Amino acid sequence: MKFRLKDGNEVTIKEATKEYAQHMIDFYNIVGGETDFLSFGKNEFKRNKEEYKEFIESTRLEQNSIILLATINDEIISIASIHSSQKDRMKHVGTLGIVISEQFTGLGLGRKMMEQMIQWASSNGITNKISLVTREDNVPAIELYEKLGFEKEGLIKKDNLINGIYYNTILMGLFI
Repeated sequence: MKFRLKDGNEVTIKEATKEYAQHMIDFYNIVGGETDFLSFGKNEFKRNKEEYKEFIESTRLEQNSIILLATINDEIISIASIHSSQKDRMKHVGTLGIVISEQFTGLGLGRKMMEQMIQWASSNGITNKISLVTREDNVPAIELYEKLGFEKEGLIKKDNLINGIYYNTILMGLFI
């Protein structure tokens, strides 16, 4: 799928394949240093390339899990994923994660990636709830999630510690 950002850049959204494993690891290690809203910092995404290739391929084989990449000229600018349990009692719930390169925030990419994830989850025949977590002070993200129908479901107190300051995490969910 292709679309244009508000700045005119053409973006391609496609499912991740094992060929992107090292690029994905590198992307996560860079964006980890761009924001404190992620669960990891700069160079803290320590994954072995071969193991990560296997992870990507095993995710591709699960009907209720997916990893999408947004690229410009084959350079990753965002990764969004839904990972789901394969156990019968939990496989209807997908846990969503999204990461966007700082230079591409505020251009409509987050909304487009979220819409693609919701559309995919709605059509896979298994998922009927998407869950996500975000820091309580990540107001722009929370506002986007609420516009897309997510509701606040809970609060985890002081579960992030960054530079000596504790932050709360909000649990959100969308029934589809």
